[in-house]
Amino acid sequence: MIKADPSILEVWVVLPERVLLLDIAGPMEVLRRANVEQSALQFNVHYVGSSARAMSSVGIPLADIEPLPSTIPRGAMIIVPGSADNIAFADDVTQAAVRQDERAIVDWLRACIRPGHRLMTICSGALLAARAGLLDGYSCTTHHAECGELAVLAPRAKVLDNRLFVIDGERYTSAGVTAGLDLMLNVVSSLTGHACALAIARHLVLYLRREGADPQISPWLAGRNHLHPAVHRVQDAIIANPAENWTLRDLAKIANTSSRHLSRLFNEHAGVSITTYINALRVALAHQLLTGSRLGLERIAERTGFASSRQLRRAWRRSYDTPPVALRGSQRQGG
Repeated sequence: MIKADPSILEVWVVLPERVLLLDIAGPMEVLRRANVEQSALQFNVHYVGSSARAMSSVGIPLADIEPLPSTIPRGAMIIVPGSADNIAFADDVTQAAVRQDERAIVDWLRACIRPGHRLMTICSGALLAARAGLLDGYSCTTHHAECGELAVLAPRAKVLDNRLFVIDGERYTSAGVTAGLDLMLNVVSSLTGHACALAIARHLVLYLRREGADPQISPWLAGRNHLHPAVHRVQDAIIANPAENWTLRDLAKIANTSSRHLSRLFNEHAGVSITTYINALRVALAHQLLTGSRLGLERIAERTGFASSRQLRRAWRRSYDTPPVALRGSQRQGG
C-alpha cells in the first residue's frame, strides 16, 4: 500500500449519480477552510466516480470526475455522500444507469477499503457502504428516513437513529445534509485542534453544536449553538487561555458590556454561568495533561488555572465519577 505523507491527508470523495450537492459542498467547504486556517495538516481532495460525469440532485452536472482508483494510500479518508431519493420518477434508462453506477461503487468500496482507511458516509451514502459489507460490526447512522433500510442492509451493524453522526473506529456516518457539516467539523477538530474547527464554524456561520455519538457534550464545543457575537468573543478568549485568571470585569471589556449584562447574556445564550464554563474548560485541559504528560497533580492544577490540586479535584468531580489519580493509574496500566 502507498505510504502517506503525514502532513497531507488524502481525501477521496465518491460521486454517485444524482449526488446530493449539499452532502459534498458542506463537508468539502469545511476542509477548504481547514487548509486556510492552519498548515500542519493539509487536506488533498480528489473527486472520483464510476464515470467522468454525474448529475447532481439539483440538476447541475458535475464533470471531469476522476476514475475510481485501484489503490488508496493508508490513512486516507474516503467519503461517500448521499444521492437524491426521487429515482422512482426517472425513466427506465435513467434508473438502470443509476443502479449500474451504484453497483460499481459498491464493488469498488468492497475491493478497496481496508484497515487504515477512514470511511465517512453522508446521508444515504451509508446504504452503499452497508451493501459493501463495510458497516458490519460497527455502530452507525444515516438519514432518519433511511435507518430502517440501513438495518436491513447491515444486519450485523448497530444502527442508531436520532443521531447527528456516529464515529466508531474507522467508520464515520452521519444523518446527512447539514449533519455532514457537524461530522466534518468534529473530524477537523480531532485532527487539527478545536481552535481550527471553531474558526471554520464561525466563518461558515455554523456554530458547533454537539458531538454526534457521545451523550456528553465536549467542553470545547459546548455552549456555542448561538449567534450572539459578544458571548462568542468571550468564549473565544476563554478557550484561547483557560488558565488565565479571568475576572468578570475583564471579560465584560471583551464583550463591550457591563459585568451584570454579560452574566445575563452568557447564561441566556451559552446555557451556563461564566464560572461553570471556565471550570469545565480547565478540567478538560487538566484531562489532556493527565493523559499526555507526566506532570504531578499540583503542577497540573497550576497549569490549568486552579488555585490548588484540591480545587481541581472539586471541579473534576462535577464531570467525572472517578478521581483524576484513577485516570493516571489506568494510563499506566494501559501502557
